Amino acid sequence: MSIKPKLLIVEDEPAILRGLTDLFIFHGYEVDSETDGQLGLSRALAGQYACIILDVMLPSINGFEICNTLRQYSLTQPIMMLTAKNAEEDIINGLTLGADDYVAKPFSTSELVLRVNALVRRSGRTGADNTLVLSPQVSICTRTLMGTSYHKSMKYTRREVEILAYLQREQKPISRNELLREVWGYKEAKDIDTRTVDIHMAKIRKKIEINPKLPTHLVTHRGEGYQLYVV
Repeated sequence: MSIKPKLLIVEDEPAILRGLTDLFIFHGYEVDSETDGQLGLSRALAGQYACIILDVMLPSINGFEICNTLRQYSLTQPIMMLTAKNAEEDIINGLTLGADDYVAKPFSTSELVLRVNALVRRSGRTGADNTLVLSPQVSICTRTLMGTSYHKSMKYTRREVEILAYLQREQKPISRNELLREVWGYKEAKDIDTRTVDIHMAKIRKKIEINPKLPTHLVTHRGEGYQLYVV
C-alpha cells in the first residue's frame, strides 16, 4: 500500500480552504489545514509535509513570518506562497525569505496542482553529490546547504543549490524556460507566468558575487539565458 504525500495548507478564507483541501485530496494527497497563522506554524514545525502552502494574509502571524521561521529549522522543506495578484512586493518578499515558488490569487487550480506536484517530486534533490566549488573563495556543501563566500558564511536554500548545480553541469547559457522545466520540474514551462527564476538569480548573486550588479560568476547573456562561470 503506497503512502500518500501529505500537505499542510494555511489559509484563513473558509471557501478557498475547503476548495484547496478537496482539490488536493482528489489529486492523491492527504491534507492538514489551519486557518490561523500561529497554529499553522506550530503544526508545520510538529509534522512532516511534502509541501506547505501558505497564504500571505493570516490571523496571528502572516505567511512571511511562518516561512521565515520554517527556514530557520529546515532549508529543504518545500514551501509554496499564495500571494495577491500583481503584488510584486509580496512575491519578492516571499521568495527572499525562502519560499520555493508562489501562485498569485486568483489562480488556476490546475496550475497550482502542477506547481505543487513539481515541488514534491523534486523535494530533497540537489543535483549534486557533495560540494559545489565556484572559485577558491566560493564553495557550497550540497548536503548541509551551507557555504563560504569571500570568507563569509552563507546559508542557501535547496532550490538555490539546485539552480547552481544545474548551471555548473551544463556549462552554457540556460534559458528561463529550461530552468523552469529542469530545476522546478514544470513540464509546460512556456505556459508558466512567474518571475521566480529572476528573483532566485538575484538572491544567488547576493550570495556568490562580490558585486551583484556586476556579476562574474552568474552572468546573463541577453536573449540566451543564464550561465555560471567557475574559476
